[in-house]
Amino acid sequence: MKETTTLYHERLAFQPVLPLALRELTQLKAVPLEEASTTISDAELQKLFPHTWKQGIVTFLAQPEVVHRPQRVGVVLSGGQAAGGHNVITGLYDALVKLHPDSRLFGFLGGATGLIDNEAIEITQDLLTEYRNQGGFDIIGSGRAKVETEEQMQAAEKTVKDLRLTGLLIIGGDDSNTNAAVLAEYFLASGCDVNVVGVPKTIDGDLKNEHIEASFGFDTACKIFSELIGNICRDTFSAKKYYHFIKLMGRSASHIALECALQTHANMTLISEEIADKGMTLQQITTEICDMICRRAEMGKNFGVLLIPEGVIEFIPEFKDLITELNDLLAKGGEDLKALEAMSSAQDKVRFVSRQLYEDAKNCFVSIPESIQHEMLLDRDPHGNVQVSKIETEKLLLEAVRKELHRRKVLGEYVGKFSYQTHFFGYEGRSAFPSNFDAQYCYALGQVAALLVDSNMTGYMTCVGNLVNDVEQWNIKGIPLSSMMVMEKRHGKPTPVIKKTLVDPKGKAFQLFENHREQWKLEDDYRYPGPVQFFGPREISNNTTLSLRLERQ
Repeated sequence: MKETTTLYHERLAFQPVLPLALRELTQLKAVPLEEASTTISDAELQKLFPHTWKQGIVTFLAQPEVVHRPQRVGVVLSGGQAAGGHNVITGLYDALVKLHPDSRLFGFLGGATGLIDNEAIEITQDLLTEYRNQGGFDIIGSGRAKVETEEQMQAAEKTVKDLRLTGLLIIGGDDSNTNAAVLAEYFLASGCDVNVVGVPKTIDGDLKNEHIEASFGFDTACKIFSELIGNICRDTFSAKKYYHFIKLMGRSASHIALECALQTHANMTLISEEIADKGMTLQQITTEICDMICRRAEMGKNFGVLLIPEGVIEFIPEFKDLITELNDLLAKGGEDLKALEAMSSAQDKVRFVSRQLYEDAKNCFVSIPESIQHEMLLDRDPHGNVQVSKIETEKLLLEAVRKELHRRKVLGEYVGKFSYQTHFFGYEGRSAFPSNFDAQYCYALGQVAALLVDSNMTGYMTCVGNLVNDVEQWNIKGIPLSSMMVMEKRHGKPTPVIKKTLVDPKGKAFQLFENHREQWKLEDDYRYPGPVQFFGPREISNNTTLSLRLERQ
């Protein structure tokens, strides 16, 4: 018998609070929100989404004599894990059976692959008893496959018809919800009567916009990373002998790094979007870090903590150009990629790529450590691009800093001692017990998804807003997926994708960071957030991220 913990049972017993807007669930139906429309104007996108581009925002209001029919809904967990996924499913299930007791829910195994191959299990009340308020995606598993080719689309359509589904819920990030938008359009065009609904999931925090205030999982991940960083701040302040270079998961955007900086007051935090705005080169970033280290050494402080966003390398001009050239050079299906894949020697691969690059990109490529060169040539991501997450940026920066400090020491400009540790925080925050915020947010998202399916709305994303207020005051909407689209280069050609939202250097969260970072560099004004709290006063157990509070208040 599997051994469990006391906290496991306490979390199973936790009952998420519902917003007042969801209390009369059986009375609700989707209605247009007249004062807000998201109809897209881009002619190219209109051609790609002819059935859904005119859709507007909907809200849910009580209607007289609402009749609900039994629903058969399938659910897909797509992409990386994020705390709260199980609560989306429990919220969906509870709402479906409340709307009609004969409704049934099916979970596709291993992500979109399960949808394509028709591998599913029925999700029942008994099964859900083990997963309420639990971390991870293990109830049905996740995957990074997408339904993209005509053959895959046809297979997905066959699956939903075989299971007689009325709804399909895709829980994922920007790419997965792009896939949901494409599927909704495909099913409408083929006359397949199934409502496709997306749910905003990613710890990266970049799936948000005017209407979607937060992606689920971001809150929990930031709290966990902030606890770990706070522990390291206290350790380095106690030992006074190490510089800790900490890379934080977050893909392209720096939302996690910014939130953790605000929570912990690390000595220095790089913000990718600011680096791009200022056009800072690797040498300029290195100089800024070394200037801080030298100033601290003059104060007798040979220690500190630096936070590095995962995707920062994409925003450094010379590396951005290099990555763009590599993506074009090694586009999926290209002859250069085939030639590269045929080579067994890492050195041969580096020499081959170097010969193909233009002068500036070549100079950047040959100047970086050999280990980083190899990481940039690893297998492409699903879109044919460099897998930035596999590049050890913290070690690239560390090597540049070591060289610059050595140069300064030779010139007598630096007299300190430089010892270091490197860390990467990412997976630690993806499958934890969801915070109370994420547990309740996800449960509400699942309930809104059930309402969208019940109201025969397809091509929508679930939206729960007003999140900085008490749960009871949260509001609910449906946002058209196609309205979030932009055209972006993928596999070397323009492709519709849901736009990522990056850190705004003019936003309130960044401004607070900017107002204090010079103080944090030198004064060791460390803050120790401690572990995620599930019990106690609401201000510590139900609070949202500081970034969200600043942005929305």
